[in-house]
Order: sequence, then C-alpha cells, then structure tokens
Amino acid sequence: MAEETGRASFTSKLGFVMATSASAVGLGNLWRFPYETAHYGGGIFVLVYVILAFSFGMCLMMMEVSLGRRTGKSTIKAFSDLSKKHRFIGYMGAIIPIIIVSYYCVIGGWVTKWLFESSIGNLSMLSADEGSFWWDFITGITGEGFAGPTLWFIIFLFLTILCIFIGVDKGIEKMSKVLMPALLIMIIGIICYEFTLPGFWDGVVFYLNPDISELSADTFLGAVSQIFYSMSISMGILITYGSYAKKDVDLERSSFSVGAIDTIVALLAGLIIIPAAFSFGFSDSQGMGLMFVALPQVFSIMPGGAIVAPIFYLLVLFAALTSAVALAETSASLFIDGANMERKKSVGLSALLIVIIGAICVLGFPGGPLAMDTPLNQGAGWLGFFDTITNSIMMPIVAILTCIFVGYVVKITFLEDEIAQSSPFKTRKLFRVMIKYVCPVLLVVILVAGLYGLFTN
Repeated sequence: MAEETGRASFTSKLGFVMATSASAVGLGNLWRFPYETAHYGGGIFVLVYVILAFSFGMCLMMMEVSLGRRTGKSTIKAFSDLSKKHRFIGYMGAIIPIIIVSYYCVIGGWVTKWLFESSIGNLSMLSADEGSFWWDFITGITGEGFAGPTLWFIIFLFLTILCIFIGVDKGIEKMSKVLMPALLIMIIGIICYEFTLPGFWDGVVFYLNPDISELSADTFLGAVSQIFYSMSISMGILITYGSYAKKDVDLERSSFSVGAIDTIVALLAGLIIIPAAFSFGFSDSQGMGLMFVALPQVFSIMPGGAIVAPIFYLLVLFAALTSAVALAETSASLFIDGANMERKKSVGLSALLIVIIGAICVLGFPGGPLAMDTPLNQGAGWLGFFDTITNSIMMPIVAILTCIFVGYVVKITFLEDEIAQSSPFKTRKLFRVMIKYVCPVLLVVILVAGLYGLFTN
C-alpha cells in the first residue's frame, strides 16, 4: 500500500459518496442521456442502459475507485508505483481530464449564458428564428463577436477553479453536499410541473415503454458509450477520488450508491426533456441543439415557461459545475502527485492549461480565427475534435489497458483484497468475471465500432 502521508481526503463516507456522485452527474446526464435515449428508440435504450450500468459500469467504477484507494495516488502515480513498464497507461489517462475539462468549461459557459439571459427575461431572444441564436453566439455572429463566448467560458472556469482552490474537504465535499440534494429537488419540481402539460404522457410512454423492435447492436453500443460519459469512467476522476477515500469507506456499497444516484438523475433528466420536447413537437431534436435550441423554444410556448427556463438552466449549471470541478481537481492532482507541486501551484498550472485549450475551442468554431474542419470534429471545430478523440478513442483504450493491467499484471486479487477490507464484497465473482473477460471484450467492440463509424461516416 502506497498511501501518501498527509494527503487530502474526504472527511466522511457521505462526503465521498456525494462528491463522487457529483463528479458523475453532469452534462452527460442532462444533455447527452436524453438525446441518446431519443436516438436509440426510447424505452428499450433506457432498459439496456440500466442493466449495463449496474453490471458493466459498476464493476469498472469499483475497479478505478479501489485502484485509487489502494495506491493513494492519482492516475500517473497509481500506475507508475505499481509497474514502471505500465506507467504509460497513467500518462494516457492523465491527458483525458485535462482535454475534457477544457471544452467542458466552454459548454458550461454556454449554460451560464442561457441561465443569465433566461433570468433577465430574454427567453424570446434565445428561442427566436427557430433557436438560431445558439449557433450565432458560438460562431461569433452576434454583436458580441467571439468576446461573448470567451467571457462566459472564463466566468464558468472561475467558478470551477475557485472551488478547487478551497480544497477537497472545505470545497469539493461541502459543495457536493449542498448541490446534489438541491439538484434532485429541482429536477423533481420541474417534473411535477411538466406532468400538467398537454401531451406530456405521450412522451412518457415513448420514454419508458420498451419497444423490442427497436433493439439492435447499436442500442448496446450506445448504452455502453453513454455509461462511459455519464459515470466518469476512464477520466481519471474515480482513481483520484478513490485516493481521497478513507479506509473505512465501503467501496462496494459506495460504488453502488454513486451508480444508483447517477442513473436516477439521468432517468429523471430524460423525464424532464423528452416528454416536454414531444409535447411541443421537438422529438427529432438532436445533440446540443436539444438543450440550447429546442428547449428555449419549448419554454417560450410552455405555460409558465419564463419561470421554468431559468430554474432548468440553473439545474444544468449545478450539474455541469460539479463535473467540471471533478475534472479540474483530477487535473490538479496530476501535478500534485506527478511533480510534487504545492496545491495552489498545481491548480494554477491546471487553470492555465484549461484557458489555453478552452480558448482554442472557443475560437475554433466556423468563422473563428482558429477554425478547422476534419472528419473528426463533427462540424464543431476544435471542440468537436477534442470530444471525438477523448470519448471515441482515448477513453476506451485506457479502459481496455486498465482491465488488462488489473486482471493480468497486478492480478485481480490486488483490488479484491482492497475492496474486501471495508465490505463483505458480495459481488466478488461478478467483479472478477467482468474485469478479466467481459469488460475488455465489450470495450474492444466499442472501440472498433466507434472507429469504423468515424471513418465511414
């Protein structure tokens, strides 16, 4: 056991669960999950997702959290301390959160902008001309030019870094204990209101009624891909947060609790967005447009929409902020462990890297001074490029290598003993089979299918 003396830690079991849950709950739940659900057939996708989340996803989560606690280190040190030959896995994993948090803060800036505008009565501006304001805003066509998205990116980044500067127990843990319950309360409140909308139940039926005829291989691939994004797997977050967990934390039960909270929030987010979009004829909306283009139009014609809109975007801001904090904290811990930097210096260096990469994303949309167009950018400039290489290529590769490393290099008992130290470990057999055999195969399929899709479409 290579636990670092004096390492920051969560003060309680609840603090660990809430902080880890907050790291997982984010735009993946409130934006990506509803879109993926609509894209892959509604209720059947939800059913497949839930089954895989509590098997495939839970085992990968336990693996990363237990690896972090066993070593007491973040991604780079966790691998290099166990095997110098395999430290390249840690370096690969270290790059992912730095890239993701940079473009994540750009999207977080959009959310902050939409919250601000909807709060001061400018919902009609956001919804005018079929929601074209979003594209005009991110491509610098509005009167603000690229100064607008840059400013909101910096504002969101400032909120994120401020919490990191405060520290693990005083910042991340306390923020999570407040924001997670507030998040759930706001979600339930909006859902209760939306049940009064005409046509809402038609969307509920599509969302929750599994249609077997819609089941396909793509349904499973989409569900597994969503689990990666939603549960913060292979982002370095779970290893880092695991390193902050005390030895009395029941890792098995905590992983189940985090997975359950994350899945419940995703399901509730879908219940907010999909039926409401169906009610007003926006069932075909896709991707980012569902939140920034379609939903403002829904709110503009919804009874009481001027009140619901700012509440909804505040909800999304909370979720985006907790995930951004987790990603930024992971980035900072890399310098703390990898270069033995003081916390403030590591946070400052992380912030500098985020500003640089984030600025490239902001200025890299069509019409911007850094605009670029490749088959990998999904029409979204550098932001789309970074999103593609992290989610479709780097994360599956890191997850495959981690499963092989744990299952066949350090041996699976290395982590089984760590988990059993604080729990009965009732799922030991499932954990062993999933990590050594099932997960690597599924991950290879996802990687190959993802690469095939990228280069054939």
